[in-house]
Amino acid sequence: MSSPAPTVRVVCVVYHPGEELERFARTLAGATSAPYELVVVDNGDDPTVSRAVAARHGARVVESGANLGYGGGANLGARDAQAPWLVVANSDLEWEPGSLDVLVAAGEDHPDAGALGPALLNVDGTVYPSARALPSLTQGAGHALLVRVWPANPWTRAYRAQHEDAGGQRAAGWLSGACLLLRRSAFEAVGGFDDGYFMFFEDVDLGERLGRAGWTNLYVPGARVTHVGGTSWRERPARMISAHHTSAARYVSRRYPHAWQWPVRVAVRTGLRLRERSELRAAAR
Repeated sequence: MSSPAPTVRVVCVVYHPGEELERFARTLAGATSAPYELVVVDNGDDPTVSRAVAARHGARVVESGANLGYGGGANLGARDAQAPWLVVANSDLEWEPGSLDVLVAAGEDHPDAGALGPALLNVDGTVYPSARALPSLTQGAGHALLVRVWPANPWTRAYRAQHEDAGGQRAAGWLSGACLLLRRSAFEAVGGFDDGYFMFFEDVDLGERLGRAGWTNLYVPGARVTHVGGTSWRERPARMISAHHTSAARYVSRRYPHAWQWPVRVAVRTGLRLRERSELRAAAR
């Protein structure tokens, strides 16, 4: 008897993974009772760990042959999918039992939802603000410049308001790409991730394009996953800092593309360069 067609394709993008990939695959098995397929996209040059985990968990490894970044790797893993749902997720996640079932059920109940995101827990059990408003120019600048020295500043509060509002499921401007359930038809209709973002802001950009196309980004706190991440930042802080600022500049340029908005783009890029230099100096200490 043939196996039932998968309801979900889970795409996990990795770069020289460690033991966290095994935990991801093991906890994923308890996150859903529906048939699913796991595709591990390996952006590194040594797929040994990915192949071993895939063999143990019935997954498939796609070796990209180059470091495509997060969005590019996710697009590769989603290619030719037939399941109605896609998950794009970091490998350093641990799924709570039934969490993927909760996300899919929410998607079935909300046919306008193009992307759905769970509550993203830190290792200490606190909830990371993974559902946010799209940043306006002043809001984004105020948040970026002041969040580390004045966490309660009004721009950061406004930026995170959609996450911090009391209540259950609710719409957001964008959802963290650390763990996203995507309606495949919506994802394909907007062209997937913009793989011009190597890392960071690809989720903000996707959420904005889904919203413009009439889809909802739905935060579903009843589904919970724990993000044990941070390893890439700790091991390669300079590269991550630079990638973050490069992606921020790309996002601003694409959001304010008109000739008359040129002064805005120049001002923002100048501010980002100054902030990047400051953070690189701090990381080197």
